Amino acid sequence: MSKRIIVTGAAGFIGSNIIHGLNQRGFTDIIAVDNLTNGDKALNLVDLTISDYLDKHDFYDALLADRFGQVEAIFHEGACSSTTEQDGRYMMANNFETSKKVLAYSQQTGARLLYASSAATYGASSTFREEPAYEKPLNVYGYSKLLFDQVVRRSLPTLTTQVAGFRYFNVYGPREQHKGGMASVAFHNFNQLMATGSVKLFGEYGDCKPGEQKRDFIFVEDLVNVKLWFFDHPEHSGVFNLGTGKAQPFNDIAVTVVNSVRQMQGLAPLSITDMVSAGTLEYIPFPEKLRGKYQCFTQADMHQLEAIGCDVTFHDVAHGVSRYVQDLFARHQG
Repeated sequence: MSKRIIVTGAAGFIGSNIIHGLNQRGFTDIIAVDNLTNGDKALNLVDLTISDYLDKHDFYDALLADRFGQVEAIFHEGACSSTTEQDGRYMMANNFETSKKVLAYSQQTGARLLYASSAATYGASSTFREEPAYEKPLNVYGYSKLLFDQVVRRSLPTLTTQVAGFRYFNVYGPREQHKGGMASVAFHNFNQLMATGSVKLFGEYGDCKPGEQKRDFIFVEDLVNVKLWFFDHPEHSGVFNLGTGKAQPFNDIAVTVVNSVRQMQGLAPLSITDMVSAGTLEYIPFPEKLRGKYQCFTQADMHQLEAIGCDVTFHDVAHGVSRYVQDLFARHQG
């Protein structure tokens, strides 16, 4: 008998990649849940196989009324992910209250819950370990995610089925084209390069030289592989970081984007010095509005994931971004 799976935020960047990963394993009884007010997101579902689609406004009542029969697992990716959203009531209703409903359903029915948290729970911290001492969100988005993580932690001793949360770091890869300003740096750099012949990064800020702000960048395919590892290992619950454990500078992204495109155009690679002197890589003044609200460094502490035996290997920027750029370039040419 096929396993019925629910994916919320199904037409979004990560939700659609999870469905793609499930489809590749032969899972097709998938109920996709999203809000398609932004109709362009529907394009993320076009090449995927699902059994049904529900608007998120209808979903939670239907879920609590037990209209879906036996559900094996819920990948709960649906949330307002804008870190600049100031409407706290909207954020808490969208992220915290809905997550509590899914958790309640999970515990009543035995459906396993694999949900999205965020590295935004760490905010101003310089240590990124899954412990309360380091959890200092800088905005209501980060707080909405942290509050649900805290509910899950309190529930751990009495859980009747698997509940695992994942604090995503900087994710990049296919199916993020609808995200506008919230899309990854790799996506923006590629489009800048195609449109203008140059890519732009922030100049110096604080102790960071131009383009040397560092993030833990994770390729979406690796993220999906970790989620599917948990799907295969229902005995593991908790709140886990999901990055690579290795911070890399934005300069690495820009250099990889430029040289990946040059390779596909039959041109020789350039050094970062060559790129800057040719104007292919441009540094822009650090925006005033981000001062004091910007993390110059993030790096997931991966010990907890490693401790349970999760053996997924991660792409570094050079390999992950070059694969992503090949995909973007093919679409651009098409």
